[in-house]
Amino acid sequence: MIKKFLDYVEIRTKITSTFTFLLTIAFLLYKKETINWGLTLIFFAAMFLFDLTTTAINNYIDTKNNHQTLQFKRKTALIIIYVLFIFSAGLGLYLAYLTDIVIFLIGGICFLCGVFYTYGPVPISRQPLGEVLSGLFYGLLIPFILLYINTPIGTYLTLNVNFVTISMSLQVLPLLTLLVFSVIPFCVTANIMLANNICDLEKDIQVKRHTLPYYIGVKKALLLFSGLYYLTYIAMIILIIFKVLSPICLFSFLTIFIVQKNINVFFKKQEKSTTFIVAIKNFIIIMGSNAIIIFISTFI
Repeated sequence: MIKKFLDYVEIRTKITSTFTFLLTIAFLLYKKETINWGLTLIFFAAMFLFDLTTTAINNYIDTKNNHQTLQFKRKTALIIIYVLFIFSAGLGLYLAYLTDIVIFLIGGICFLCGVFYTYGPVPISRQPLGEVLSGLFYGLLIPFILLYINTPIGTYLTLNVNFVTISMSLQVLPLLTLLVFSVIPFCVTANIMLANNICDLEKDIQVKRHTLPYYIGVKKALLLFSGLYYLTYIAMIILIIFKVLSPICLFSFLTIFIVQKNINVFFKKQEKSTTFIVAIKNFIIIMGSNAIIIFISTFI
C-alpha cells in the first residue's frame, strides 16, 4: 500500500521542492538570520504535501485521458487527492494566519497554479508555459516565502490592505538579491520540465499537447537547455561579486565539468528512458553543491 502511494505521488520527483528549501535554509544561515523553525516546518509540510497533491492530480487526469491504469482504484485515488489537498491547504491557511496577507495571497496563487497545471479546459501542461511556471513557483516563490517568514517585517515588501486603500512598499535591493539568488533553482527546475518535454515531443503532438519545444523546435530547445545551466553559474558570480555570498562559493564552479558532460550526453540523444536522467543529475549536482558550499561558508 505504501509503495503504491509513493509511486502514485512520484515521491522520487520531490527533489525539486526539497532541494530548493534546503538551499534557501543554507542562505538564511549564511546571512545569520534567526530562523523561526515553527513557521518554517509548517511551510515545509504545506509545500511538500501540496507537491504530492499536484503530482497525484497530474497522474489522475493523465491516466484518465490516456486510458492507463492507476496504482489505486479511481475512487480511492481521488480520495487521496482530496485528503492531501485538505491537509496542505489547511497548513497553508494556518501559516497565513500566523503571518500576514502576503503569505495568504502568494500561497493562494501557488495552489491555483498547482491545481490548474493539469486540470481545467486548457491545462498549463498543454501550453508552452510549463518551464516558466515550474521554475517560477519552485525556484522563486519557495525561496521568497521561506525568506519572508524568517526575516524582519518589511525586509522585502510591506502590503497594507483595508476597506479604503491598498498600499504596497517594495525594498528594491533585497528583492533584486532574491531574484538573482532564485535564478539557480529557477533554471535547473525549468530544465527538468524542458528535458521532459523535448523527450516527449512526438508523443505530445499526437495528444495535442503543444509544449515549448513544439513552438521553438528541438535545436533551439537544446540551446535553451544548455543556456539555463550556464545562467546558474553567472548568477553565482554576481552574488559573489556583490558580496551576497562568500568567495568560497566559487568552489561550486568545479561542478561545471560534470554538468557539461551531461549536457553533451543529452545533445546527442533525447530519450526519456536513457538520457532524460541527465536533467535530474544536473539538478542534484548544482543545487546540492551550492547548498553544501553555502552552508560550509557560514562557519568559515
